[in-house]
Amino acid sequence: MKTIISLCDYTGNMVKPWIENGYQAFLVDPQHGTTRTEGGITKFAGTIEDAMPAVSELIRSGKVAAVFGFPPCTDLAVSGARWFEEKRSKDKLFQAKAVMVAEQCRTIGRLAGVPWFVENPVSVLSSAFGKPQHSFHPADYTAYEPADNYTKKTCLWTGGGFIMPQPAKDASLGAPDDRIHKAPPGPERANFRSATPMGFARAVWEENK
Repeated sequence: MKTIISLCDYTGNMVKPWIENGYQAFLVDPQHGTTRTEGGITKFAGTIEDAMPAVSELIRSGKVAAVFGFPPCTDLAVSGARWFEEKRSKDKLFQAKAVMVAEQCRTIGRLAGVPWFVENPVSVLSSAFGKPQHSFHPADYTAYEPADNYTKKTCLWTGGGFIMPQPAKDASLGAPDDRIHKAPPGPERANFRSATPMGFARAVWEENK
């Protein structure tokens, strides 16, 4: 059975359409708490580096169908640039470490030889990876999920034959909102802001299945 590898993925939104269509998934994120398998989804509780033996085994098996990477954007997104100097005073390598995680995602995609992408908002990752191949707003795919009628420019670095889905908007919804920028402070703010929009996830499935 084919497997989707999704890195730095807590919600699992990206793999839901694949699971619904008979694939398995291997999610990597320290926030999973404990490593377990639930209904075709293995949730690995650890870093990408911790998961490398399992990821390597999956790649060697030839069963990987796609690789998706969502490296944390906290230390990369230009929206947080006003805090960069403070962070650099505490750890001069803070951004290099963040880019390293993104590079791990990209390398795994390249090694797997399947469609892959690395996702980030507008960020300094462009300085390391170059200009992204694609960008989108969640509202671009409201025909797949009306609840995603909001803005958040998201960039994708892609390869392995990944096909970017064309926008499919529900014109009846009106102008998108900016809920991401208005998200209140709190422990779940980062997860809320970084959750993969389901409309995009479904559109990717339709183009790359």
